[in-house]
Amino acid sequence: MSPASVTPLDAERSADDVGIVPVPRARLLHDWQEAHARAHLYLTTLEVPEGEREPLAARALECALTRPDWAPDGTALGETMRALRELLAAASAAPPEPAAARAAFLRWRLDRAVGRDDVDPRTFEATPPITRASMVAHRIEQRGLRRRIVRAQPGQDGSGRTQVIPPDPGAASGWRRSARRRRLLLAALVLLPTIVATGFMQETLPQQGRTGLEAAIALVFGALFGWISIGFWTAAIGFLILVGRDRFAITRTVASDAPIAPQARTAIVMPICEEPVQRVFAGLQAMSRALERAGALPLFDFFVLSDTRTAGTGVDEESAWLRWCRSSGGFGRIFYRRRRARVARKSGNVADFCRRWGRQYRYMIMLDADSVMTATALTHLVRMMEANPRVGMIQTAPTAVNQRTLFARVQQFASRVYGPMFAAGLHFWQLGEGQYWGHNAIVRVQPFMDHCGLPTLPGRGPLAGEILSHDFVEAALMGRAGWELWLAFDLGGSHEEMPSSLMEEMQRDQRWCQGNLQHLGLLFAEGLFGAHRAIFLNGVLSYVSAFLWLVFLALSTAEAIIEALRPTDYFPHGRSLFPEWPVWHPNWAITLMSVTAVILFLPKILGLTLVTLKWRNTRAFGGGPRFALSIFLETLFGSLFAPIRMVFHSRFVVLNTIGRRIVWRSQTRGDAETGWRAALRYHALDTVVATVWGVAVYRLNPTYFWWLAPILIALILSVPLAILVSRVRWGERARRWGLFLTPEETEPPEELRDLNAALVAPWAETRGDGFARAVIAPGVNALHATLLRAPRHLAPAIRAERRALLARGLADDPARLDEAARRILMLDPTLVDALHEGAWALPDLRFEAWLMRAAPPTTRDPAPR
Repeated sequence: MSPASVTPLDAERSADDVGIVPVPRARLLHDWQEAHARAHLYLTTLEVPEGEREPLAARALECALTRPDWAPDGTALGETMRALRELLAAASAAPPEPAAARAAFLRWRLDRAVGRDDVDPRTFEATPPITRASMVAHRIEQRGLRRRIVRAQPGQDGSGRTQVIPPDPGAASGWRRSARRRRLLLAALVLLPTIVATGFMQETLPQQGRTGLEAAIALVFGALFGWISIGFWTAAIGFLILVGRDRFAITRTVASDAPIAPQARTAIVMPICEEPVQRVFAGLQAMSRALERAGALPLFDFFVLSDTRTAGTGVDEESAWLRWCRSSGGFGRIFYRRRRARVARKSGNVADFCRRWGRQYRYMIMLDADSVMTATALTHLVRMMEANPRVGMIQTAPTAVNQRTLFARVQQFASRVYGPMFAAGLHFWQLGEGQYWGHNAIVRVQPFMDHCGLPTLPGRGPLAGEILSHDFVEAALMGRAGWELWLAFDLGGSHEEMPSSLMEEMQRDQRWCQGNLQHLGLLFAEGLFGAHRAIFLNGVLSYVSAFLWLVFLALSTAEAIIEALRPTDYFPHGRSLFPEWPVWHPNWAITLMSVTAVILFLPKILGLTLVTLKWRNTRAFGGGPRFALSIFLETLFGSLFAPIRMVFHSRFVVLNTIGRRIVWRSQTRGDAETGWRAALRYHALDTVVATVWGVAVYRLNPTYFWWLAPILIALILSVPLAILVSRVRWGERARRWGLFLTPEETEPPEELRDLNAALVAPWAETRGDGFARAVIAPGVNALHATLLRAPRHLAPAIRAERRALLARGLADDPARLDEAARRILMLDPTLVDALHEGAWALPDLRFEAWLMRAAPPTTRDPAPR
């Protein structure tokens, strides 16, 4: 029924009264012109046909003038808008009771927002029907100095359902034997040169390691030499694999065009928290379109699992989800859920998904908010899982894309050139006991639910409590249960984005450092495989090695100063006929330095060689000369970044060790340029310390100063360097000059082209303030109120507090409403509807404030929808 055909709400008038409208005299003093304009604007916002707007507005005005039941504090605006809502609700043949009319008007608005005429707010859902299952958390028992992870019993939901590992056909035992031999080879390649290098260092020192200080220097040097040796041999083996092949590569176990059974239903899951809404949904839509082009879309469902707390951002997410569903016909396969309580962060969000909908899917592909994967990569992951029933997880090796700042472009280039070698090397050592990075990976759902319920670490402090870097632990638990985990190092089409500045990277590393250090509590837990213990230790050393490097520099500086201040003792053992002359082996020092330089820089030469051999030409990287120059400049920038990272990572290790907790916040996406104030705040102390350090060393031991100079120069320049490399304009200039180019830029896949096109296009769902838009826009308001479901039963005192908060919100400027108040208002469907009703009844000046917040005037339509 059209709104224009609604019958009058007041009593029928006789023929003699036609044209005569009885109106109380006091009502004539109200501004009815303003009320008429507001009703017309509301109908325009609702997209009511233009020919029906004026009759409806006039009818609402007449009903408001003549109705007998005005509120005591009623105004022309409020009563006209109330009458207009009743007229529109009557189109649904709603009963005349206020509650029924309100529900009918909500349904009418929801119909128009969704684009259908059969939507029932009582059954409309953004998620599929729930199929309950259990995912029970493990617990940790302390046995003296050892810890034991007590396994949760699967199937505790009463179904007894659990997935048994298929019998070993013999292939598994084959790769396990090869893995043992390969790891023994790695141990020999690392330990033997480390022992030799440590001896060289000891003999190079002035006292040949006879003092406690020199013994400490040699010991720390040995640890650092062993650490960089692991990286060197991983890159070298990876180079050989990529030039040749590896018979255990998981990607070779199935044909790229093998059919996928309809039963292999896969959920593409993206947990998010305070992420850029446009970027999240643009990436997912690019993947959806790619799957549709490949004819594989019916095999996949999409889930956006939000832990966002900011009220406005949550509204933006809902609007973007609805837009995507409407534009693609995705209702029933594109789902959105926003948790009210953020329990256990990302791991808890994924566990909630498994408990609610895990039974409906055989696999889930985990994504980060900045992940993009091609249809080929997504479907091949499913094919590999189908062909390998003993595999529980397959991790891809994502490449960095879409970077614009100079820092991020340098990191993106390095990741693209060297990353494949390191990924192939990791596969060589790990084989079926690989690691899981928490995104751009496929997971077999039922074993994940059975075995990957995360325990809580006992104790107090930042290294106890809930596990933060959960992915490594989930992989270890899956492996402990007997499932295989593989790294698909040679599977292309997996992409992610990187921090845009050095400061953003350090803020991310601060969180990761705490999470990795927590793994020390599980390093000697009973039942874990040695490969996963090594992965834990590798994660810890990623940050502790920086602290060891700083300790090595401090000890070496102390040794240099002592040697400068201490007179030479030619008779250290008392009187003697012959003095003991100091022995210095410069050739040994040069040899040691040369070997260390080879270990550090040869992977870069291997990367250059690999690109030349694999691509046959380097045009995808900007051409030969520019590619070589990019390698050189990346090495230079890496040398400058390394000391800065060393200081920050050392600081993170110390803060966690002394018990300083770190607040985990979502990574900033997009281009976050660093200003002078922020750079001085984070780097000024390092600059001062490095300057004092350098001056003191130069005055006391000028020779040692030149060995230390590269590190000190990087720290002294850290403030301007951090600002310079965070600038988008320098990154864009480097791109125009053909520097730091990657194949994904010169020959981007269709998914990245779709993503970038969507990021350039303006999105109405993300402009303005989402909170204000949920108050003003009728469709957005109806959608948000519907997704909140039925209101909760509250104590009278709480209900009164919320009513007072509602009145304050409408009386004040929306910009002054704090986030806590916004969250309270947006979590109650009754208050959400009352906000919408009250805001449209506000006088012009106050209503305009809401309207401007909902849609800035530079992009505003008559009103947001």
